[in-house]
Amino acid sequence: MKLALIAGSNRKNASSTILLRYVERVLASRNIEVAFVELAELPLPLYSPDDAIHPNALTLRQAVEDADGLILATPEYHNSVSGTLKNALDYLDIGLVKGKPVLSVSSAGGPIGFGSLQHLQGIVRGLHGVNCPEWISIGYGSNAFGPDGAPADEGVSIRIEGAVKELTDMARALAPLAAEAI
Repeated sequence: MKLALIAGSNRKNASSTILLRYVERVLASRNIEVAFVELAELPLPLYSPDDAIHPNALTLRQAVEDADGLILATPEYHNSVSGTLKNALDYLDIGLVKGKPVLSVSSAGGPIGFGSLQHLQGIVRGLHGVNCPEWISIGYGSNAFGPDGAPADEGVSIRIEGAVKELTDMARALAPLAAEAI
C-alpha cells in the first residue's frame, strides 16, 4: 500500500505539516509506503486550464496517481482550506482521485478546524474520492508537539491512530474498485 500525504501550508513549521509528519511516522511504523508532498517546498503557480502543466504539478499528480489513498492536511484560514492546498487540488482531475479514500486533516487557530474539514471533504467529493468517516483536527489546546514531533496531547495521538487505521482499512477494501475506475 502507498499513500500520498499532501501538506497544504506554505508556512514554515506549520502545525498542520508537523501533524502530517507525525502521521507519516505512524504509517512507517505500519510498513506503509508514503509519498510526502510539502507544498511549501513544491510551489505551484495559480492554476489555469489555459496553461501548460507546471513541472511541480506533474510531481504532485504522479504522487496522487501512484497512491492507494490520500491524506490532505490544511491550516484553517477564514473557516476554509488554505489557498495553497486548494490551488494544488485544482491541478488534479477526477481520474486521479476517483474511488480512492481520503483522510482530511486540519489545524485551526480555534478549538477545531470544522469549516476547513467540511470544505476539504466537499472538494474530495468533487474529485470523486471517498471521504474517510474519520478526520483529524487540532487547535489551541491540542496543537502542541514534543521535541520528538509527537503530539503533546495523548488524546490527539489516539485519534490519529484510529483515523490512520480507518483510512488504511478503506484503502485495502477500495483498492480493487479504484483500479477498475482507471
